[in-house]
Amino acid sequence: MSKNDLAIVILAAGKGTRLKSSFAKVLHRAGGRTLVEHIVRACEPLKARETVVVVGYQAEQVTSVVEPFAATTVLQQPQRGTGHAMQVAKRTLGSAKLVVVLPGDAPLVRAETLKTLVAAHRSGNAAATILSAVLADPSGYGRVVRKSETAVSAIVEESQLTDEQREINEINSAIYCFTLEKLWPALAQVKPNNQHRELYLTDVIGVLNAKGETVLAQVAADSREVLGCNTRADLAEVDRIFRERKRAALMDAGVTIQLPETVVIDPDVIAGEDSIIEPGVQLLGKTRIGARCTIRTGSVLSDALLGDDVTVEAHCVVAQSRLDDGVIIGPFARLRPNNHLKAGARIGNFVELKKSTIGEGSKAMHLSYLGDTKIGSKSNIGAGTITCNYDGFHKYPTSIGNKVFIGSDTALVAPVRVGDGAYVAAGSTITENVPSDGLGIARGRQVNKPGWAAKKRRELAAAEKPKRSSRPRRKGKTLRSAKSRKRR
Repeated sequence: MSKNDLAIVILAAGKGTRLKSSFAKVLHRAGGRTLVEHIVRACEPLKARETVVVVGYQAEQVTSVVEPFAATTVLQQPQRGTGHAMQVAKRTLGSAKLVVVLPGDAPLVRAETLKTLVAAHRSGNAAATILSAVLADPSGYGRVVRKSETAVSAIVEESQLTDEQREINEINSAIYCFTLEKLWPALAQVKPNNQHRELYLTDVIGVLNAKGETVLAQVAADSREVLGCNTRADLAEVDRIFRERKRAALMDAGVTIQLPETVVIDPDVIAGEDSIIEPGVQLLGKTRIGARCTIRTGSVLSDALLGDDVTVEAHCVVAQSRLDDGVIIGPFARLRPNNHLKAGARIGNFVELKKSTIGEGSKAMHLSYLGDTKIGSKSNIGAGTITCNYDGFHKYPTSIGNKVFIGSDTALVAPVRVGDGAYVAAGSTITENVPSDGLGIARGRQVNKPGWAAKKRRELAAAEKPKRSSRPRRKGKTLRSAKSRKRR
């Protein structure tokens, strides 16, 4: 057979009721990707002539995930089992001779394992080859029943196992390689003799064996590769394994990760040699980190691009932003999307940026908001500075030149420009452009009133002093008259 005779079929039509979710099972995420995307990516190195994804529940959403990988989708409606799904896919497979069939909810399988499966199938001249795994606890899985050391007689579901078969710990992964000219006649003989009246691929194995065809089983080197995701606990375990793999790969590449089990890293993340990732960090999306960087505890980076020698202090959030060499941010800095911090720039604690460029060596160290702002090199932004970029209808830019000093508690009302070398006095509200080398002051004039405080304290003391009470005059006279009468 030609090496370009292989097709892939991914079964992704089911809902996944045990997940108790409104999302299709294969759209759930683990390890930074949807389950079905993991499967499609694992199949790419096989260079199959056709990759077919059988969709059903939420077909449009599943299709949107797999189409970027040049996969073809076919609709299975209604869903009548895995055998029926293959029948639905038959026309799309064209002139392929072999097919690898995978469930869309077993994302841990590796390309190397699939290549080994196909190689074993070819060398054994088999009608079907099952990817199996040996588990210490095989409960819940169908068992692979062998008739010899290499050949398989049947796959028996757990509900139908005999007492003797329950001792078998080799399980079916639901990943197969079939020779199509052998599969189609066998599948035609499968009957829906089960509770759900569905056609199952597992029954094909028994039919092929009865016809004297060769059925093999290739044991996965790592049994975790066959784990499916039927429950939320399964999803959590698969996610843990993906994260473990990624951390191990980065550490092998020269990255230090402290308390690795606390660090979340997505599959497309890259980090350079001698970078340090502290506990509790999340590196998400397509984040790229250069050499000798330090990402401290609790920081979350998503689609961030970091040069060399960058320091992200504790508890920063960085999204879709670029930090050039030697930049330092944080702690507690927030970089919303579309920022560019040039070499040596510094962003301090409780500073928020959005769609801003910070020039080389410029600083904004404390309690500021800079949105839609462009700052030149070696400028200093004082504490409490804000760019008022939104008037309730539109966003406007602020431009700050080179070697500018912005005093603390300044509001820059956009659109506004501060020229090179200019100063802005603390507490100013700047509504007009400040020329280069000028001083912008926009605040009320201070007035001192000598003695005002002492006078105010005297007034307050007087107001609080209790007033002296006096007896009513009439009552006093009455009392004296009574006493006089008694003396008489």
